[in-house]
Amino acid sequence: MEIRIITAAPDKRKPKPTDETKLGFGKIFTDHFFTMPYSGGAWHDPVIEPYRPLSLAPTALCLHYAQEIFEGMKAYRGQEDAIALFRPAENAKRMNMSARRMCMPEIDPDLFLAAVKKLVLLEKDWIPRSEGASLYIRPTMIATEAALGVHASSEYLFFIVVGPVGAYYPEGFGPTKIYVSEEYVRSVRGATGSCKAAGNYAASLYASRIAGEMGYTQVLWLDALERKYVEEVGTSNAFFVIGDELITPP
Repeated sequence: MEIRIITAAPDKRKPKPTDETKLGFGKIFTDHFFTMPYSGGAWHDPVIEPYRPLSLAPTALCLHYAQEIFEGMKAYRGQEDAIALFRPAENAKRMNMSARRMCMPEIDPDLFLAAVKKLVLLEKDWIPRSEGASLYIRPTMIATEAALGVHASSEYLFFIVVGPVGAYYPEGFGPTKIYVSEEYVRSVRGATGSCKAAGNYAASLYASRIAGEMGYTQVLWLDALERKYVEEVGTSNAFFVIGDELITPP
């Protein structure tokens, strides 16, 4: 499918950040985003258009039964101002893995990559030049069918928003304090823990709040059965040096 591009009028465009040391994370978004609806059993009408609020019915299934998945990736400035993505095909693969598990339609990986690349190139002037800063890319799919009753939606919206970001944590790129949760778990065997599904993140908030109140930045989750095997940290990989080996959980 051909991706249409509708550009925002010059007088409707946002001012770009002037101080890249104060970008924060997930607070600033660019002038355009990508949208593509799914209905009648197929994706259709892919378009890059001016950034705007979405319009959803109050009974849209994503609001009631958490049929929502997303990805997170970044674009960087390289040598001679070249623009680079890090293994974007892996994000497309993982998005489709999440979609299968959540009974949502898959997206042609080539179309996924084309949408990301066209949007990033259109918004290339938003990509920061400071060390440690980048353009964050958030592909998302939500169920939009207006209905109640637990079932897989027949309609979806896939969209991509982008925005300049700095460090994820308030303390910047320094060490982070990690709290090991022995009471709460993130996922159990056979559940949706391997998916980037919105409900998984909601389920992690309570333990993260407890950790924050104790002065920690993030939670290190243990396995749900025995609470003694390391699984992951919510926002990053966990690495351990044991002897002369560098180890990370699968």
